[in-house]
Amino acid sequence: MANPEHIYNWRRLNERLTTSGQPTESQLSELQALGVSHVVNLGLHSHEKALPDEAGSVTRLGMSYVHIPVDFQNPTDADFQQFSSILAELQDATVHVHCIANFRVSAFFYRYRRDVLGLDEREARSDMTEIWEPTGVWASFVQLPG
Repeated sequence: MANPEHIYNWRRLNERLTTSGQPTESQLSELQALGVSHVVNLGLHSHEKALPDEAGSVTRLGMSYVHIPVDFQNPTDADFQQFSSILAELQDATVHVHCIANFRVSAFFYRYRRDVLGLDEREARSDMTEIWEPTGVWASFVQLPG
């Protein structure tokens, strides 16, 4: 199956990690058909674009679901530590990580790739800057250089 690039802000980071904004119910089925076994959501269930029961939808498709609710106005180091722990636990799995617009996720992966995986700044940052340039609380959270 081809990558479902029609999912909002879809990105493939490597052979086992993909990211996006909020998938629809039918797009969750596409992720499952793509071989995704775990879905991690950094968005809030209270957002108007969130699915009514994403955890149920994901588990009915045979995938596992992890929710790390990251407040867009206040991302924390504890959120990042939980995210890093989940990625370590799922290091051999096919994982899709999303939020509402792929802003939270791309920022988390930038920081993860730089601080945990040790990628150079340009490589770590590339996927994030294709989607957005964090400012304010997010620039502080990811500790942008300069």
